[in-house]
Amino acid sequence: MQAWGMAVVTLAMLMVAAVDAKIYERCDLAMKLEKAGLNGFRGYSIGDWLCMAHYESGFDTSFVDHNPDGSSEYGIFQLNSAWWCDNGVTPTQNLCHMECHDLLNRHILDDVLCAKQVVSSQNGMNAWDSWTRHCAGHDLSEWLKGCNLYVKPNAKKVNSGSQR
Repeated sequence: MQAWGMAVVTLAMLMVAAVDAKIYERCDLAMKLEKAGLNGFRGYSIGDWLCMAHYESGFDTSFVDHNPDGSSEYGIFQLNSAWWCDNGVTPTQNLCHMECHDLLNRHILDDVLCAKQVVSSQNGMNAWDSWTRHCAGHDLSEWLKGCNLYVKPNAKKVNSGSQR
């Protein structure tokens, strides 16, 4: 019976999050990320962030993906419950000190703050496999076309392994 109650509470939280969710348009998200201080953060451009978020979530703040190890990934940056947030189900390091369901709404400042922690770790953006596969080493200027945004050129990036 306790498991049933937990399932109902989790479902209710996800439904509330879905009501406040948003699928961002590319340029709208670019402006939000720039205002949040991601342009040039740890040497990564807004193009890096847009490319990664596109391949991770399709810019959808409510996206949740479940992994074979029992952990889940949440929000626009697909932050993993084993490391970065607490979903109340799987064991976690909770390095961002937050609930995973807080990553599922249109208010992405908490997502950005947590993503900054991920990028500040030894892995940098290599923590996201999709960034490594689709974005690293590519011309990312297309991601900003038509956005009327001044962006810093890519600084030297710190590269390492993968753990998101």
